Amino acid sequence: MALFVGLDVSLKTTSICVVEADGSPVWEGKAESEPTTLIKAITRWREQIALVGIEACPLSDWLYGALVECGFRMVCIETRHAQRFLSSRPNKTDRSDARGIADMMRLGHYRPVHVKSKASQILRTTLIARRKFVDHMLAIEDSIRGLLKVHGLKPGLIHRARFAAKVEALLSEAPELRMAIEPLLEVRNAMRVKKALLDRQLSQVARKDEICKRLMTISGVLGRLRTEARTGQKQ
Repeated sequence: MALFVGLDVSLKTTSICVVEADGSPVWEGKAESEPTTLIKAITRWREQIALVGIEACPLSDWLYGALVECGFRMVCIETRHAQRFLSSRPNKTDRSDARGIADMMRLGHYRPVHVKSKASQILRTTLIARRKFVDHMLAIEDSIRGLLKVHGLKPGLIHRARFAAKVEALLSEAPELRMAIEPLLEVRNAMRVKKALLDRQLSQVARKDEICKRLMTISGVLGRLRTEARTGQKQ
């Protein structure tokens, strides 16, 4: 008889429920939220398991990929749809949610979401990291501008490549501010060097990607992307 598995994932542990097609429970338990322990917990029913369900969460992509590689048929379900189904159950516990997800699998009452490939996840993480990196660099520049403005020193509108030289020129007029401003400026300059390196690496990735190369052929796209990369601001 076909079996259906529901996984309710939290940061440390995952509640597991295995049910038959008629809803009869086969096994309920918990395991660490690690691929190896989850696979070990359900591998005894490997040949009988028809579907394994997991709710979309920060760990779902990682666990989903590992279980698929191990040969399990997986479904990652949309969070809001799952919550509507699970909220109708009398008890709201991890164990109850795992049972509810297993029931969703056997009834076909779920809305699957696309799970990105490992390569796509790594690229997305890199792009998010770059965005955070640029945000922090711009925040430091704004802090330097604000601190200098209090003392009547105004960098004004200036290209980012000349920002450090302009600040140094202003500090020569007020050397007593060096102790406060120079550490921020040094951090900002180091971040700018690292950003340039990261941008070059991402450009190399883009040149090898067929979709990116196709987008580059659209009039205006290349200039816009270069502007965003240079300024750190989304157009």
